[in-house]
Amino acid sequence: MPLSEEELRALEQMERALVQEDPKLASTLRGTNLRRAAQRRAILAGVCFVAGIGVMMAGAIGRITLVGILGFVVMLASATVGLAALRGTSSAHKPAVRGGQQAGSMLDRFGSPWRRRHDDEA
Repeated sequence: MPLSEEELRALEQMERALVQEDPKLASTLRGTNLRRAAQRRAILAGVCFVAGIGVMMAGAIGRITLVGILGFVVMLASATVGLAALRGTSSAHKPAVRGGQQAGSMLDRFGSPWRRRHDDEA
């Protein structure tokens, strides 16, 4: 069931009050710090992936099977971490859509699961 206009206004007022009282908490809830951390993880995973390629190639050139397998495992683990981090940043970058307009406030992010569920039921 979607929220009424009065409930939406009350939530928006609470959001504004939170931003005024504790901007750091509001920033954390919006996901700006989480986005940066996910981007750092994705970059580090990319560097580890390239290092894994190097280790795997060194194992292949030196005909040392265990080193090649270790390089492959490093590549696989870093790709998994990197893709998970990228999925997290892409979903955090997409603002929710309300009434055909993009809106990226906390209220929209918190309300989007209920809107999606309501849309699926209709």
